Amino acid sequence: MNKEKTREILQKVRQVEIRTNRLADDTLAGHYHSVFKGRGMNFEEVREYVPGDEVRTIDWNVTARTGKVFVKKFTEERELTMILMIDLSASGDYGSGGQSKRELAAEIASVLAFSAVRNNDKVGLLLFTDEAELYIPPAKGRGHVLRVIREILFFEVEGRRTDITGAIEFICRVQKRKAVVFLISDYCLTGPLTEVLPKFKSKLQTANKRHDMVAMAINDPREWDLPEVGLLTLEDAETGEQVEVNTNRKSVREDYQRLSQSRRKELRKTIQSCGVDYLELVPDKPYLATLLGFFKNRERRHR
Repeated sequence: MNKEKTREILQKVRQVEIRTNRLADDTLAGHYHSVFKGRGMNFEEVREYVPGDEVRTIDWNVTARTGKVFVKKFTEERELTMILMIDLSASGDYGSGGQSKRELAAEIASVLAFSAVRNNDKVGLLLFTDEAELYIPPAKGRGHVLRVIREILFFEVEGRRTDITGAIEFICRVQKRKAVVFLISDYCLTGPLTEVLPKFKSKLQTANKRHDMVAMAINDPREWDLPEVGLLTLEDAETGEQVEVNTNRKSVREDYQRLSQSRRKELRKTIQSCGVDYLELVPDKPYLATLLGFFKNRERRHR
């Protein structure tokens, strides 16, 4: 890699760091941490039994040795492990405005990662297309997070298509301990939903039993509606398949809108039926208030 390219990458990463680190202030970091649970309970110490203590917490070894009843005291383990699963298939390069879906995914992931850093949590990364392209095990620290951001922005993938089910299977294999897993994708599932959703739903349900799964969908509004511009050639970014449509025909525009909205609704319904929280984000629109609202609503529901 030449010096000019390296300088460009470092500059871009620095810009993302400045922007997202400022957004991941104590308010957002606190809300993020308050709605996710740690791995469990840590043993802290033993103390003498007092009336009302749970009999199950009695430490029989210490009790036998001292002749007095002692109980174990535990504290909740608050350290979290965050896994960022980022879809880098070709459809993510699309953006009808000034920001592509991949760029927004990088920003959202960066905000979440810096929130984790502020809470001294670990962050891991999985970049995937129709296969697992890059996996970075969870670790702590600003330097680690900057590497994660760099990879999201500049990693060159080999695949073009999407296999979210395979990515979920991969993370369940490599991540044995409970983690908060943010699955960030445009969810452009290839094929009829009646064929691909059942397996996707099954794997997502299984993953959500082991981890705390959160689905974040990044969609460009232009993908939901066709403009009235006459003959238009549409190309599937992942398969290269092209189709020509006459957007002057109102029925064509209405059918396209109905089908795209139906797919969005069915996908959201499937994800939520797995007990997984779902959030939709749009490029070129402020997202901080949306994230805060999402965390607050989640906190209220889980309380």
